Amino acid sequence: MKRRLKINGIIMGCAAIIVVFFPRVFFRYNISGGIEEYVEILGFSCILLGQIIRVSARGYKAEHSCESQALIQGGPYQIVRNPMYLGILLIGLGVVLAVFKWWAAVIFIIVFVIRYIMLIYKEEKKLWSVFLESYKDYCKRVPRILPSLFTITKLDISEYLPIKLSWFKKEIGSILALLLLTLLVESWEDITKEGFGFYIRQSLWLFLTFVLFIIFIVLLSHWTTKRDGKAADKN
Repeated sequence: MKRRLKINGIIMGCAAIIVVFFPRVFFRYNISGGIEEYVEILGFSCILLGQIIRVSARGYKAEHSCESQALIQGGPYQIVRNPMYLGILLIGLGVVLAVFKWWAAVIFIIVFVIRYIMLIYKEEKKLWSVFLESYKDYCKRVPRILPSLFTITKLDISEYLPIKLSWFKKEIGSILALLLLTLLVESWEDITKEGFGFYIRQSLWLFLTFVLFIIFIVLLSHWTTKRDGKAADKN
């Protein structure tokens, strides 16, 4: 884990240095109008959705893995085998859409694939050796990282995206730090290009998106608690 965090830190540090030295290459300066507003809102929506998936996957795994002795197949792990990586993909893509030029999304996806594909295969090899046929059957049923639309629409959202507020409390620092940093950069771009009035109008849309995010989390937490209560009653 420490080695993984170190490598991720190096990649993010190098990316930050490149962006700082060549801001006009990466940041949006010449795009204005309604389309940009929608793209930025889409970007922040991807960040928030990615955070929900990542927190759900990490929290669910912590409660059900039995210290890595059990193969997790429920919760977000029933729609993709690597929901935490799916969350990271959405968060990174959201940051790109919110503050960078659109073609930077292609670079991000390439870097993401290079960084995580070998890591995923390494983890899968380990799971194969431990869980054998049960993991083989699991791989046949569940895609690696991109969920099936049919599966998402067939299941109740509280089944594949359980959330507990206690899980979010552990992650709130990193979530807020990323959101504030992204918002700071995006705000600077808006004020520089369009003025403070445009920034205020844009901020209202972003604030509404964040409010909907909070409401969604509270609802998911309520549904998760209700579902867990019904499961406990049956047992």
